[in-house]
Amino acid sequence: MTTPESGAPIDFIRNIINEDNRTGKHGGRVHTRFPPEPNGYLHIGHAKSICLNFGIAAEYGGLCNLRFDDTNPTKEEEEYVESIIEDVRWLGLDWEDRLFYASDYFDQMHDYAVQLIQAGKAYVDDLSAEEIRKHRGTLIDRGRESIYRNRPVEENLDLFARMRAGEFKDGSRVLRAKIDMTSPNLNMRDPVMYRILHAEHHRTGNKWCIYPMYDWAHGLEDSIEGITHSICTLEFEDHRPLYDWFLDELGVYHPQQIEFARLNLSYTVMSKRKLLQLVEQGYVNGWDDPRMPTISGLRRRGYTPESIRNFCSRIGVAKTDSTIDVALLEHCIREDLNRHAPRVMGVLRPLHVIIDNYPEGQTEEVDAVNNPEDPDMGTRKVHFSRVLYIERDDFREDPPKQFFRLAPGREVRLRYAYFITCVEVVKDERTDEVVELHCTYDPETRGGSAPDGRKVKGTIHWVSAAHAIEAEVRLYDRLFTAENPGDVREGGDFERSLNPDSLETVRGYLEPSLAGAAPGSRYQFERLGYFCIDSRDSSPERLVFNRTATLRDSWAKIESKL
Repeated sequence: MTTPESGAPIDFIRNIINEDNRTGKHGGRVHTRFPPEPNGYLHIGHAKSICLNFGIAAEYGGLCNLRFDDTNPTKEEEEYVESIIEDVRWLGLDWEDRLFYASDYFDQMHDYAVQLIQAGKAYVDDLSAEEIRKHRGTLIDRGRESIYRNRPVEENLDLFARMRAGEFKDGSRVLRAKIDMTSPNLNMRDPVMYRILHAEHHRTGNKWCIYPMYDWAHGLEDSIEGITHSICTLEFEDHRPLYDWFLDELGVYHPQQIEFARLNLSYTVMSKRKLLQLVEQGYVNGWDDPRMPTISGLRRRGYTPESIRNFCSRIGVAKTDSTIDVALLEHCIREDLNRHAPRVMGVLRPLHVIIDNYPEGQTEEVDAVNNPEDPDMGTRKVHFSRVLYIERDDFREDPPKQFFRLAPGREVRLRYAYFITCVEVVKDERTDEVVELHCTYDPETRGGSAPDGRKVKGTIHWVSAAHAIEAEVRLYDRLFTAENPGDVREGGDFERSLNPDSLETVRGYLEPSLAGAAPGSRYQFERLGYFCIDSRDSSPERLVFNRTATLRDSWAKIESKL
């Protein structure tokens, strides 16, 4: 009997599996699957399902399949298949040799459909889609039987064979299960099993012109693959009786369907339809735009597989829907990068500083710590010279009371270097904007401390102007301003909740250690946030950084009060 590894979280799904293993159900096997439809890119909600299915299989020493539910050729593309494979693999999960497609089983599904027709449990219906919808009834009104419901078995077999042969037009006929048009569960009111679609499939080409509906295919795929626990989201709970009916009527191996609450994330939409709308209408720059909740978008923004797996573990598994604060996801990436990301200095809104008493033409190197959280990462050398860039926000000509950074006559510490004092402010005569500062330095304060013991309240970062490299830096923020962009109570149309400031692009100056860094590399820009090199647009000739997260962490503050 398999049991989860020590320390694994216990939830209602694992309790079910533990009881199944205790009683010997499935012979102690645990076999799950992740079954995406290849009609879009995976998002953070799918990551929860991926981590759950693959995680449970690993905990119990079982197996997990990757299976594509490619039953609708009009919406599915090979591009989506490839992106899904890449995303699951990037998350660090392995299906080994168990990559399957619903289309692998089209012949067997067809034979099973013939079996139900022969048993008088399925029939060909000539009603239109609109007529079927009206006949179906409502939660209050019972459904009405089709006038074609009681066709003889031989006639249904003949019509179904002619449907497969391509004799009829799209939408002219369907195959329906014959169950109960008075059932309180609308899914049991003679659901459609096959529809006619004269469309080329990305794997089977033009072999088929009839395609199975998801409810018909789902249970059969699980059965054929020997799945023990078919884990899906709550919207399929009302479909479970149909899942069971198909398998029982066919008399085939019967997995157990278990439903859990899908992931809802604040300030985020995860409807494939809405995500596709964002892409097609140009609100974002593709499925992997770093503002998108897609796995490819999060990866491009600088999220790590470990941070996403940690997030999915922390939110757990529940039976009821709820909304998770996006701040928790942001906390998980900050927590990971704080431990592992090298520190560097960069200035995004530069202000010129000239140190008047520093020798012209002189350059020296100061030691900078790569990551104070990990002493094994060591130190690096950073160039220091007479002309520097500092962050414009680190200077105030008329500073407020709680401002402890640079101001006229004030002394501050340059990170890893010296104490400097502002002695002169140069302004643009036309705009009155500060364009340059003249400062003096104390050569006795190398390394950031004074031998006489005097203290300064402010420490600011900097880069040497002569050595800095220029980069395009994209400052990403949340894509939506409303906590629930799809809620009519918060503005109705989710497009009206789009954040006009979700992307700001600036030209920054960075320390030269970043030259030649590989796309996807992640760093903390000291005092500014976490950034990664863009995997699509960056090149040796054009360095592009994406902001992964700011240093602000509202979730950590919330958690500390719990």
